[in-house]
Amino acid sequence: MITVWGRATSSNVQAVMWCLAELGLEPVRHDAGHVHGGLDTPDFLAMNPNGTIPVLRDGTGDAIWETGAILRYLAACYGDAHFWPADPAARAQVDKWAEWAKINVVTGFVRPVFWRVAKTAPADRDPVAIAAALRALDRFLAVAEDRLAAHDFLAGESFTPADIQFGHVLWRYYDIDIPRGDFPAIRRYYERLAARPAYRAHVMIPYDSLAPGAA
Repeated sequence: MITVWGRATSSNVQAVMWCLAELGLEPVRHDAGHVHGGLDTPDFLAMNPNGTIPVLRDGTGDAIWETGAILRYLAACYGDAHFWPADPAARAQVDKWAEWAKINVVTGFVRPVFWRVAKTAPADRDPVAIAAALRALDRFLAVAEDRLAAHDFLAGESFTPADIQFGHVLWRYYDIDIPRGDFPAIRRYYERLAARPAYRAHVMIPYDSLAPGAA
């Protein structure tokens, strides 16, 4: 039995749950973090001393934390050669795009943009900072635009963990009220992701509870 700790509204937890669903796995998930608390308990800190989510345990194995590490573990254990190639050189191409998406797109969007829009009261938002963050993000989205104009998926012609790392923030990117650059290939790619049942089930979910003043 695979067990996941983390709230459904966490984008990092969504990436893990999306991956599990794509692989046909049915984990047990325990709410943790934000309004659910539980990240500072001795039992949780024994699994992840950082007190962060997601955390995954496969059977009786050691707990795994950090989204990228969890995705690589699941891909190696349960993915086929299209999802996670056996050849080291081919696998490195997937891994480099997954790392690129995590380091540049996810980091450049979640806190600098999404948190400042969806998790901040309108009167307290910093439009100058948001605009600057979007300009910085657009530089990396332009890289993805060129890539996706030539390939069906971020790492090539197959759906891989790179698409999970990149794609899991796109629903929020297109859902929140921000000016967006002209990236038609990314938009088409996002629409293909949105047609996937696992994406709809685990990524395209409300985040109203994250808004300031939400119960």
